Amino acid sequence: MYNNKKVIVVMPAYRAALTVERTYREIPFDLVDEVVLVDDHSPDNTVEVARALGIKHVIRHDVNKGYGGNQKTCYKKALELGGDIVIMLHPDYQYTPLLLTAMISIIGNDLYPVVFGSRILGKGALKGGMPMYKYIANRFLTFTQNVLLNQKLSEYHTGYRAFSREVLQTVPFDKCDDDFVFDNEMIAQIFWKGFEIAEVTCPTKYFDEASSINFMRSSKYGLGVLRTSLLYRFSKWGLGKWKILD
Repeated sequence: MYNNKKVIVVMPAYRAALTVERTYREIPFDLVDEVVLVDDHSPDNTVEVARALGIKHVIRHDVNKGYGGNQKTCYKKALELGGDIVIMLHPDYQYTPLLLTAMISIIGNDLYPVVFGSRILGKGALKGGMPMYKYIANRFLTFTQNVLLNQKLSEYHTGYRAFSREVLQTVPFDKCDDDFVFDNEMIAQIFWKGFEIAEVTCPTKYFDEASSINFMRSSKYGLGVLRTSLLYRFSKWGLGKWKILD
């Protein structure tokens, strides 16, 4: 608990058998009440490793539902368990669990309802091994999104995110895409509802076991991000109403 608020860490997993233990061991359990791991029909033994670690809430999809589909299950389960602060932590050890304390305190003290761990604040992204083409794409997309959404985030593409219960109950995240563009559609919903997002500097690590998408899927993702931002702007201008913003 933090300030009498229940803290739940959700872990959207796919092929995380080699990294989930390292991630789990660094979670600050003096603050975190529950951990939920959702396995998106991995071909490895992620589920068995998670259960052996003692993770109480392990859910396995019968079919692969995609990164967004996985998050939907994570957040619905966290709300069902009564989570007041819900943090998505990837079990691939790319994002350090040691930042959980800072992210929890920002929401727990009612400073901001959403917190992102940004790889771009500071110089950690390239130092941590982010490929140059991904760094350039990240900067271009973030600049474009800030213009179209009228915001000033340093990064829209981090997978390290914390939410208050109010945010998860307010934004209709179940209407978002089931693939990677889910993250950016949810950001659009958050801003549409008037919530603010805080950011903390987050070191990043790229290594063989860490999850990553290839160039082709990255390109598809980038186009989806631009589409999301344009639809948000058109909705702000009153040129139709994007269904996921209802």
